[in-house]
Amino acid sequence: MGHEICLGALPFGNTLDERTSFEILDRFVDAGGTFIDTANNYAFWTGTGDESEDMLGRWIKARGNRDSLYLATKMGARPLTPGTGLENAEGLSATAVKAAIDGSLTRLGIDRVDVFYAHIEDRAVPLEETLGAFAELVDAGKVTTIGASNHATWRLERARALAKANGWPLFTYVQGRHSYLRPRPNAVLNEAGHTQLTDELFDYARAEGDLKLVAYTTLLFGAYTNPEKPLQEYYDHPGTTRRLRVLNEVAAELGVTTNQVVLAWLLHSDPPVVPIVGVSAVAQLEEALQAREIELDGDLMSRLDAAR
Repeated sequence: MGHEICLGALPFGNTLDERTSFEILDRFVDAGGTFIDTANNYAFWTGTGDESEDMLGRWIKARGNRDSLYLATKMGARPLTPGTGLENAEGLSATAVKAAIDGSLTRLGIDRVDVFYAHIEDRAVPLEETLGAFAELVDAGKVTTIGASNHATWRLERARALAKANGWPLFTYVQGRHSYLRPRPNAVLNEAGHTQLTDELFDYARAEGDLKLVAYTTLLFGAYTNPEKPLQEYYDHPGTTRRLRVLNEVAAELGVTTNQVVLAWLLHSDPPVVPIVGVSAVAQLEEALQAREIELDGDLMSRLDAAR
């Protein structure tokens, strides 16, 4: 099957209706895909936050395929009151963690999730409380593996050290925003809660050896290929010009799309990054899936990485 790509379920039940959502999900598994990523707050800014998990649950029930899937969901960033935002998020208290998993399992119609993420940091709650609650979920069989999304590297290291000291499960999945193009250093992203994967995190992951890196917003909302979706202002710097030139050169040499090179570059990174792809049509999914078969040799990776 080639390399691993994760299907992002954010639009299902929100901007995508049931028929289209089911078509995309069916094609993904038909092509050998198993890893699907959702959250308990997708997409609260257009609905309640239940929609994605509800849609996935209906599809899993209709297909009877739970055991062939690798399902990830997240908690911590669901607003407590409809119409509010992350300033009113549920957070990572033990009470919130336990309530969130039960809500997600009910919506998904399953008895466990394969990966359960802390979606955002909650520095008002002691890490020991959060980690202890996650450990209870693993012990209860409701969660197989735990992860941290949008966390600073030092917080990740502190959490893992605390978990080791207490004999608790470690955060082994780490999710953040990452793509071939990078924002200007110190740029503030427009999207609330988005946190970039950093060079320091990659260094940490190489040293630790047991972390699985997962990236969202990998194709920058379509900006690599769609003229109607220009890059955001914080990508306007000389490094972007240099990287786009090399990206386009490599895509032309290989006879593939720039999107496919970006996804292949992530898959060939050190350590490898699992790209989450969010699509609104089967044709977009097909393009992404083909990136699994692209082999970027050392010379091509060096060229892509050297452009800064």
